[in-house]
Amino acid sequence: MLFDALAPSSALQLIGFADVDAFRPIETMEDARSIPLDVANFAATRAVVSLPACRIVVMRSFARILDTAYRMPGGMVILSMTDDVQASFKGLDLDARFFIALRGNDECHFVEPQTNYYAMIIFSPGLRDRGWFDRADDLRARVANRPALLHTRQLLRDILRTASVQPFLFETTEVAAHLQEGLLLALDDLFRIDSLSDLGASIQGERAIKLVQRIDDYVAARPTAPIYTADLAAEFGVSIRTLGGAVSKVRGMSLHQYIRLKRLWATRGRLLRGGGATVATCARAQGFHHMGEFAAAYRATFHEAPSDTLARGRQSRVRRAD
Repeated sequence: MLFDALAPSSALQLIGFADVDAFRPIETMEDARSIPLDVANFAATRAVVSLPACRIVVMRSFARILDTAYRMPGGMVILSMTDDVQASFKGLDLDARFFIALRGNDECHFVEPQTNYYAMIIFSPGLRDRGWFDRADDLRARVANRPALLHTRQLLRDILRTASVQPFLFETTEVAAHLQEGLLLALDDLFRIDSLSDLGASIQGERAIKLVQRIDDYVAARPTAPIYTADLAAEFGVSIRTLGGAVSKVRGMSLHQYIRLKRLWATRGRLLRGGGATVATCARAQGFHHMGEFAAAYRATFHEAPSDTLARGRQSRVRRAD
């Protein structure tokens, strides 16, 4: 299942509980109180990964009645990690269509009639507001954008796996910030039910086109630097929602997908020029620092490995020299 391939590391805290009494001190520290509904079959697991401005907690829960007091000044998102989740909240039956969001404080009451797998993403108060939370001190269940939910789940699994097998990557601020940015962009999409209708009244087509042109110039001027949406929004004096909506309107994809696609094509150009370059140097020259993630994205886009492109580029140079 979700935790089977994971091992604890310096970047991943992984704890399993086979005894409810061993689990209770964890709840006490978090101001939560559970009444287990099936003590004989009790089991719980949690995995924790910290990124620069958020903490990820992925949990295998147990059948229970749960009362908890959330204190989340920076905000929190809870989403299911499987499609068979069952829970109720304030009389609302929750399944995989929903996720939960809160910024501030709230007293919450849940019932979980079965084991569930879910992720809790807790944000630092210093993280810039991305327009996710309608109002403070109100935990709300929201309908998830289904493709974005599946993408976010996979991203969380990838982060857990990376933290387990390559914990040294989390010692590098740049890599950790890159992983966090991907997660934040996925959550942007999760909250965006219909981005085009949101834009209709606030952004005219001409303004969106000009904004995308500014994004193009910004990215071109910083080929090796990580690009963060909060920095872009601050640079252009717009909200993150406006920024992402403009790219969606003009380019038909999310900001993250668009920047990655541009950089993949730029990397491909460098690989085809051949010479003495390596795949790693070409990738890093366009801001890709996680080689496994880069190789997977490259193959999915171009249907060949970057090393194949590089070899073809070198062969072309040899033929031209002859």
